[in-house]
Amino acid sequence: MTRKSNAEKRDINIGLGILCLIFTACFCTRACEAIADQAISRKKNGIVTMTIVYDNNSFRPDLRAAWGFACFIEGLEKTILFDTGGDGRVLLSNMEKLGISPEKIDFIFLSHVHGDHTGGLGAVLERNHNVTVFLPASFPETMKAAPRSMKAKVIEVKNPMSVCQDAFSTGEMGTLIKEQALYVRVRGGMGVITGCAHPGIVKIVSKASELSEAVPCLVTGGFHMGGWSKKRIESVISDFKKLGVMKVAPCHCSGDRSRKMFSEAFRSQFIKAGVGSVVTLEPAP
Repeated sequence: MTRKSNAEKRDINIGLGILCLIFTACFCTRACEAIADQAISRKKNGIVTMTIVYDNNSFRPDLRAAWGFACFIEGLEKTILFDTGGDGRVLLSNMEKLGISPEKIDFIFLSHVHGDHTGGLGAVLERNHNVTVFLPASFPETMKAAPRSMKAKVIEVKNPMSVCQDAFSTGEMGTLIKEQALYVRVRGGMGVITGCAHPGIVKIVSKASELSEAVPCLVTGGFHMGGWSKKRIESVISDFKKLGVMKVAPCHCSGDRSRKMFSEAFRSQFIKAGVGSVVTLEPAP
């Protein structure tokens, strides 16, 4: 009788052990599925973070402001460095203080040929040449050859094209100074990032809206409106409203007067931008 009881107890213990293993396996599977679901949900929500790593407008006192523009974009299929500023040492120093390693960069997107947007390219490629550089096809051959000589892949952009999932180039725009802009799809709309907007900021936003068939949730970067009259700036603000632009974060060559007027016109939807500022594209309301 005792032996039988011991055997039964042993069987019960074995059974409980099996149940515990099954429960643990199920719990781990559920936990992994939950983590995966969160990642998928984040991707579906289209949350994209843009950190300005180079700009002539100050934002964080520990970072150096210098003439030019560069923005690090993450949250997409690939990480993108939009433009590289004018000085590689300043760019890398700011990135280090912001906790952004050059090795994290997958793509480099160059808006136009000017040195205050391309000057830091060599310094970045010295740290990480395993990148793809998207540059306007109108670039001089010497500027196309330079990244190739450092073992980077170069894609020449002429027409609108996909850069990676949910990120697109407007293609070359303008005549005298040809420029491409980047637009990013998010749930409920898209965000536009410009380097200097030489072809005209309204034309760029209009083209991005036309290509994406989406509402501009945000327009950021250089608007090329420095020294403009009040009347001209008011016209651009009016056009932005007509295009349905929801938020603005002008910097670089946008000009102090235009930044002030955009701030007054967009109020809580105006984002103060400068070196070190972080803009998050969330789902449109």
